[in-house]
Amino acid sequence: MSDSVESETIRNYYNVALELVMKCGPVACEGYEQADANFKTKSAFYDVVTVYDKKVEDLLIAGLQKAFPETKFIGEEGTAENNSEPVLTNAPTWIIDPIDGTTNFIHRIPHWCISVGLAINRELVVGIVYNPIANEMYSAWKGHGAYLNGKRIHVRKCTEMNDAVLAYEVSIIHAASVRDKYVKRLSKLAAVSTGTRCMGSAALTLCYLASGCFDCYHVEDLQPWDIAGGAVILREAGGVLYHSKGGEFNIMKPDLTAAATPELVKIMVGLIEEADALTDFTFK
Repeated sequence: MSDSVESETIRNYYNVALELVMKCGPVACEGYEQADANFKTKSAFYDVVTVYDKKVEDLLIAGLQKAFPETKFIGEEGTAENNSEPVLTNAPTWIIDPIDGTTNFIHRIPHWCISVGLAINRELVVGIVYNPIANEMYSAWKGHGAYLNGKRIHVRKCTEMNDAVLAYEVSIIHAASVRDKYVKRLSKLAAVSTGTRCMGSAALTLCYLASGCFDCYHVEDLQPWDIAGGAVILREAGGVLYHSKGGEFNIMKPDLTAAATPELVKIMVGLIEEADALTDFTFK
């Protein structure tokens, strides 16, 4: 496939997905505005799903499957329903999180989104992240930049931690198995940052980094659908993503250190390694 044909193909995927995600906004908002959106617990007390997660995912898959029958899907709710491990092949594959930030959604905290990524030949090429409550539509497709409501966005070219706003997902500290790791890393990174923030949505966090609101982000123990859409947007905005310890980022094992610049990632990786070397305290 020539570059021009590939680009036109990706653009078509992007345009159709963008329209579908926009149409799902009112459906998700319906649940958000309810006094008590029906929800249930999945794997643990802090892992919840609402009926609107399923509604939005079903709408997206039906629309995308109709437009592109050749594509495959990795969706949060479908994966949980089938109790299966997601597998990424070379086929065009949509990676969908119908509501990223479900706890925020349930508690009517306006930081949640619909997130859709597309991978072709295992490479992420389209990202769409939509927060309908804030009327924020972040989008990107390979080689054509990142946008917020149609306006081009860029990372802030920050290179030092003492000039950086750090994003860090403290909510994962709920899980006893990773608590010690997260607290030690947070202590190291936050101590030298100009400020630290937690949004409760990985997809939105990556978009805020892409638009220059944040400068760096570290998170582990998530799933492909939490990261896929935002990862494309961040890269197209000029940012960088690596594995937590600086190696190549892998969407199927999305432990990541992300930042506006490679210089900032290098500093973060060093601080994470220092934190992991600490053995003199444990958080219960």
